[in-house]
Amino acid sequence: MASSSPYTVKWGIMATGWIAETFVKDLLTSPALRDVSDVAHEVVAVASSSDQQRAADFIAKVKAPSSTKAYGSYHELVADPNVDIVYVATPHSHHFQNAMLALEAGKNVLCEKALTVTASQSRKLIEAAKAKGVFFMEAVWTRYFPLSIKVRELIKEGAIGTVYRVIADLSLGNDAGNGKVTWADTHRMVNPDLAGGALLDLGIYSLTWVFQTLYHLQSEKEKPNVVAAINKYHTGADESTSIIVQFPKHKSMGIALTSLRVASDVDGLKSSGPAIKIQGSEGEIHVMGPAYRPLQYKVIKKDCKGEVEVVDCPIPRDQERDWGQGMWWEADECARCLRDGRKESETLPWEESIVIMEVMEEALRQGGVVYPEVITTDVYDAQSPLNTGKRPPAPNHWRSGKPQ
Repeated sequence: MASSSPYTVKWGIMATGWIAETFVKDLLTSPALRDVSDVAHEVVAVASSSDQQRAADFIAKVKAPSSTKAYGSYHELVADPNVDIVYVATPHSHHFQNAMLALEAGKNVLCEKALTVTASQSRKLIEAAKAKGVFFMEAVWTRYFPLSIKVRELIKEGAIGTVYRVIADLSLGNDAGNGKVTWADTHRMVNPDLAGGALLDLGIYSLTWVFQTLYHLQSEKEKPNVVAAINKYHTGADESTSIIVQFPKHKSMGIALTSLRVASDVDGLKSSGPAIKIQGSEGEIHVMGPAYRPLQYKVIKKDCKGEVEVVDCPIPRDQERDWGQGMWWEADECARCLRDGRKESETLPWEESIVIMEVMEEALRQGGVVYPEVITTDVYDAQSPLNTGKRPPAPNHWRSGKPQ
């Protein structure tokens, strides 16, 4: 007889930045808010790379239970026997070393996107997860939205015929004039020491829509041909990137766009139209942006005679905590995978994460973007400065900040 109690997962949080804060606040909301009763979440530990007080302050800020442990190192976090799964919320420059630290300790891992800086690093992490027999998933939260699930279902049902082209954009209008953008050169968005640039931070979402509507739904997977164009910022990071991924056997292609200078949503009121256009032989699906957190889609069919189906997909809000972002759905997926003994998510399999990483790596290669060896090496080092929080010698004059 099935248990009436939810399967509860105990989370350890690696890092104390804004993305960790957003994720933990979502974990702490009631699952009933989103009509979930089969799984639940507890935050049992939080770690800063080198400052226990920062972890303690984070726990207080997000109003986590007083029993939550605060650690001043990532090594302590992954050694905690009470932690079921580690959420890696560090900059993507650090993901390989940080996620491997947790995997080598035998922990299940949810690692933020972009999964790594290179495809080789992604492969090594997946090999480690297989060897350790643990769950491992890239945290592309958008894939688990009810809206995303519904759009994929519509495509599979043939609602717009055969999909031949997808155009997706996630761009921010941060042009500051005089050739600059509004971030300082040391900021993670433009700092090569932190694998900065538009593609790995924003463009991953454009590629998410291309892949979840094309590649993910292919019965026989076809690796795409890749053509990319990149404009580089003066720091060496990419400021604008355009990628065409072509699936010749399926006669389909996707166009993934991202930029730090022009915005997908110019006025913040969706006046610019859809961020994603999924174009089929019998119609289109328009997904209104932002690409990472869409709240509405439209179905436009050839024979609709101007009658467009508009579907709103609001994200619930916890009135008591005054919060609700939507990251809880990927956490629920992790919990169900752990409950059911699955090591990877069917919604974002390991193989698909690798292919997407290969596309981004090839785009960066074509654009001449090069990152420092300390963040591109696929050799694991438990004492890497990326794991200890100790500042490494700067490989160039763009000094990197210490991870949180």
